[in-house]
Amino acid sequence: MDLPGALYVPTTADGFEATEFAATEFQATEFQATALTIGPWDPAFQHAGPPAALLARAAERASGIEGGQTVRLAYDILGPVPVGPMRISTEVLRPGRRIELLEAVLSGADDRPLMRLTAWRMRVRDDGATPVDAPPVPVPAGPEQSRPESAAFFTQEIAYHRALDWRFAAGSFNAPGPAAAWTRPQCTLVEGEPMSPLEHLLVMTDAASGISAALDWQAATFANVDLTVALHRPPRGEWLGMDARTVLGDSGAAQAFAVLFDAEGAIGRSAQSLFVEAR
Repeated sequence: MDLPGALYVPTTADGFEATEFAATEFQATEFQATALTIGPWDPAFQHAGPPAALLARAAERASGIEGGQTVRLAYDILGPVPVGPMRISTEVLRPGRRIELLEAVLSGADDRPLMRLTAWRMRVRDDGATPVDAPPVPVPAGPEQSRPESAAFFTQEIAYHRALDWRFAAGSFNAPGPAAAWTRPQCTLVEGEPMSPLEHLLVMTDAASGISAALDWQAATFANVDLTVALHRPPRGEWLGMDARTVLGDSGAAQAFAVLFDAEGAIGRSAQSLFVEAR
């Protein structure tokens, strides 16, 4: 199977693909999505994981705290993101040398905002003065001992589920109920540059509600309208994971929660609000 090498290709303001040299010379704000961003609900629209990672990348590049850490990312999904051209704008909402708040907004070809991120970033301190809380990895098996699996509910052969190598320590993509999985990237986020661990984490984490689905994909839709990620330390390493659970309400809403981790232990948590509707 011939997969795209990246989730996004940088473009110039005129919509032409930027050369690899040009992409390293300017802060690209316009991108073309590849087929690897296609989501499960409609092949014309992206899974929210890749654009979440692209917004996190933009926020970190706009940061004034060199070498800082992103500790909270709050996303509002204002509308479906088409598999096509898009533009990202950034703004520092609260500047500071130790703490700052940034905003990154993704707009479609018609300039309508489709996804918004606010991100708190902090300076990094490593002076040994603060006691370290190191929660263990919450799953019994590592990636090598976990089960490889591919999602059966995507309608396209090349789509989001091919962007990561999925290994399940518990549960399944293809059966309802809580699940825990490890992932590693099978592509880059932006063509011509490596995917950072934080970007990898965001590509993965929006799938928490998918791997822990409480309803049959054929009978209901349960798309999320937001995503919040809170981290007590940055992710590290090639393999990242999540232990996810979806809780259904009785009025058409649900919440998906996940513990996020790397090979060294737990690193934070995520939460998603789901809009549930019968197909």
